[in-house]
Amino acid sequence: MLDQKDNLLSSYNYDLPDHLISQSPAEPRHDAKLMIVNDGLDDSLNIKHSKIWNLKDVLNKGDLLVVNNTRVLKARLKIRLSGGGLGELLLMEPRKDGQWLCLGRPARRMRRGDELWLNTSQDNFLCLKVIDKDENTGGRIIQFPSKFASRTEMVNLLDLCGEVPLPPYIDKNTSIEHEEKYQTRFASKPGAIAAPTAGLHLSDELIAILKNRGIRIVQITLHVGLGTFRPLEKEDLSKLHLHSEWVEVTEEAIREIVNCKEEGGKVFAVGTTSVRALEAACLSGRGTLKPFEGKVNLVIKPGFKFCVIDGLLTNFHLPKSSLLLLVSALIGRERMLKLYENAIANKYRFFSYGDAMLITPDSVKESKKSG
Repeated sequence: MLDQKDNLLSSYNYDLPDHLISQSPAEPRHDAKLMIVNDGLDDSLNIKHSKIWNLKDVLNKGDLLVVNNTRVLKARLKIRLSGGGLGELLLMEPRKDGQWLCLGRPARRMRRGDELWLNTSQDNFLCLKVIDKDENTGGRIIQFPSKFASRTEMVNLLDLCGEVPLPPYIDKNTSIEHEEKYQTRFASKPGAIAAPTAGLHLSDELIAILKNRGIRIVQITLHVGLGTFRPLEKEDLSKLHLHSEWVEVTEEAIREIVNCKEEGGKVFAVGTTSVRALEAACLSGRGTLKPFEGKVNLVIKPGFKFCVIDGLLTNFHLPKSSLLLLVSALIGRERMLKLYENAIANKYRFFSYGDAMLITPDSVKESKKSG
């Protein structure tokens, strides 16, 4: 049964000491801490403190990990403003004919019709044009030259001129060091502006051992954008809307998931983005998991009925974020907050490069019974 507080943004707040915000991933990646969340119906936390490396012993032969294979674009561009001075564009998503939705800074100096200049090499500048303001996001529609309507050409341009758009809590002075650190081992499809961070924990060594032990891994795509990382602002969550993100769930992925369930295995989503992609595909099939390609703005919060995943590997997320709502939908908001208190007390590292939590099928099952 839903609590009234489940629909209030302030109910998803917590205090985090700054020193627990991780500035770099564990080395090796599988050395990060792992909080394993088990059956908590008796009001006990019932957790185990472990390491990511021990996933090989926690998961069973026949289980399936669903990972997000999106790759983070070098989507932050430094530009010159038409009236002089420097600015910045963060590319959010492609629109038609070489146009992109961008967050601009300083936005007040990016008016309709203004020209912006991107330095592509010594004394060589590319002219961009501000087409309009996007009322839904406050961003700007930016026109790139027609050549860059090609996705390949655009990715090449960003690789040449752009920077990885690190989260604001990570030191920007070391951005070059993060170009590969901030990519998962599955990152093959460029399109995200933030990493699917739970996947950062899976090292090549751990992946090999998991596969050798009969734990399968299948890939889906969700290009992480505003819908995942933009802070929530309205206190009333009952009519929450999220910005759309592009998703692809292939027939091969569906086949692996169906086979896993038919053979008695459990489906674990690696990251909240994998959850949203899978559950959206199921909803589009009216309760049947079917291949899906398109935009998704699915809101998952307490009261949501899951139809695909059995468990979740996820990081520790920012206060008042849509990601906390999703985790609360699985295990309950009050229990989630208690688990976060325990993580802070045990000095877990938080956010993109932080440690992780494994929500087991037993925990999800019992949460559904009690909710």
